Amino acid sequence: MTTGPVSSPDPAPETPKPTFAPESASSFRQYVGLGEELVWIPPQTTVVGSDQHYPEEAPARAITTAGFWMQRNQVTNAEFAEFVAATGHLTVAERPLNPEDYPGAPPENLQPGSMVFHRTPGPVDLRHLQQWWAWTPGACWNHPRGPRSGLRGRENHPVVHIAFEDAAAYAAWAGLDLPTETEWEVAARGGRPGAVYTWGDEPERPGQRLANYWHGEFPYLPETGYGQAAPVGSFAPNDYGLFDMAGNVWEWTTDWYTGDRDSHSCCAADSYDPNQPQFKVPRKVIKGGSFLCADSYCLRYRPAARRPQMIDTGMSHIGFRCLRRDDTDPATLA
Repeated sequence: MTTGPVSSPDPAPETPKPTFAPESASSFRQYVGLGEELVWIPPQTTVVGSDQHYPEEAPARAITTAGFWMQRNQVTNAEFAEFVAATGHLTVAERPLNPEDYPGAPPENLQPGSMVFHRTPGPVDLRHLQQWWAWTPGACWNHPRGPRSGLRGRENHPVVHIAFEDAAAYAAWAGLDLPTETEWEVAARGGRPGAVYTWGDEPERPGQRLANYWHGEFPYLPETGYGQAAPVGSFAPNDYGLFDMAGNVWEWTTDWYTGDRDSHSCCAADSYDPNQPQFKVPRKVIKGGSFLCADSYCLRYRPAARRPQMIDTGMSHIGFRCLRRDDTDPATLA
């Protein structure tokens, strides 16, 4: 596996960088009637995908997108709490499982809960992820490590334990949408066609702090300041001014997952994970990687990286952000 630049069958033109004029941003917030801080992603032709990393990222290719507006940060606990207070929404992790959907499952495994990451005591066989993931009854967005945990001091952390329908419900309430995989990747690249990382082609150098991915020995000994989600905006933004497009928490997209990017999955019945054919739950694409992505295990804190995620399953490293499909250029609003 190489970390060199992504090759492209068709070179893409230089993508224009956005102008972050305060008056433009203010005009747009007034125009759409929203308080969210949204960043303009200009229309462009750029390269998405990768032929140099994991096979599900191929093929690299040039695509053209319209302009849109993307939330600067991942949705936070405080923002999600406002949504829950306004709507009474009960997340998937807070609902008991239907025994008919899980025949033979012991009753204790049908309680409301979610998957929580736990560090291991020492080195482990990285082929067996159940050594660091545990189904935790009572874990949910406002009890991220279980029923005795809470959100005090974590108000500005990204909300986690969010299933796809929870993210979609928030987006609808906010008058926004969830991104497609292509929209998300275009925004993450920040106007750098084909670049390996959000910041360019070179890996992070020792002493740099470019993204919240796993630094240290995975999954038991992170370096100081790593090994868990960080408050949004703790690391430098990409060239579009978007924070945490690499690492921190994975983010939902609306695309149904298939094993390569040439296959276009139309619907839930058509989505699958080729590595887990025994599980028939539909899967969406998640993007961006998380604080658990270690170079030795999961080199997926890159724009092209993608993973399948069961739509009914939140975890302690999955969140989301929203966008607005409005191609009103900010230059016209100043």
